[in-house]
Amino acid sequence: MIIVVDGLNRHLFSEVLDEMFELRARVFGGRLGWDVNIQDGKEIDEFDHLDPAYVIGLDDEGNVVAAVRALQTTGPHMLSDVFSSILCGEAPLRSATMWESTRFCVDTQRLTRGKEKNSVSYATCELMIGSLEYAKNAGIQDIITVIDPVMDRVLKRSNCAPYDYVGKTVPMGKVHALAALLDCTEERIAGLREFAGIHNDVFMDEEEALDLFAAKKAAEQNPANQDHKPLTDLEKYFVEQMSAAKTEAERQDVLKLIEALTDTFTPEQRTALLETPRAFAHEA
Repeated sequence: MIIVVDGLNRHLFSEVLDEMFELRARVFGGRLGWDVNIQDGKEIDEFDHLDPAYVIGLDDEGNVVAAVRALQTTGPHMLSDVFSSILCGEAPLRSATMWESTRFCVDTQRLTRGKEKNSVSYATCELMIGSLEYAKNAGIQDIITVIDPVMDRVLKRSNCAPYDYVGKTVPMGKVHALAALLDCTEERIAGLREFAGIHNDVFMDEEEALDLFAAKKAAEQNPANQDHKPLTDLEKYFVEQMSAAKTEAERQDVLKLIEALTDTFTPEQRTALLETPRAFAHEA
């Protein structure tokens, strides 16, 4: 599912943007090794303050699994101001009908392999479809995008090969970077949809998205869904002893030992072990 967050609605989706910036930090700062600014676990640069549009892919639980940023080329953008070495000294392309697409990323840790709905391939194609359709509906004719060779191969395999390139390929962190041109045409979108087997509307409206995020937050705050903290070795020992107790007398002996070690446990740990001595057994 795809949502678009821009200057008009970003106040509604601040938490979604935070999750997206965290994903960007893991991908560009960690996996790709780019020299990016990461603060508080989020990758945010100067172009994020220019009210760009973000096309964001979500899974069924409302987690951000993919994202890309769209920015006008008539003003400051990454190819002109950051990746200018790609252009070999030539002036950057600027047009009211051309957008720059950057920071394309997919959560390879959360998603699976293959082509099913919750796979990296599906999320990648869905995001490309969403970004192309969003641009086309906004009157954009072309997209220029800074990508690495891996993404270039992904585009070619997905019936979405660039129709041209600009400048040259240059080193960028652990990988190389190049600038590719894509036209926002029905033919390109149809070819991508055919490859991915995605024929439904990929977008969800704001109301649906807000309902999904509200449900996600409620689930996260539900104590029943919160993971137990890992057991300490001593807690595991008491779990084992309690499980091994065959009589009430043996069980009471274990409880007495827990009470005798009051200083060893926090009040919460002691209460849990006394009142629900078998509660941790599934973790041992």
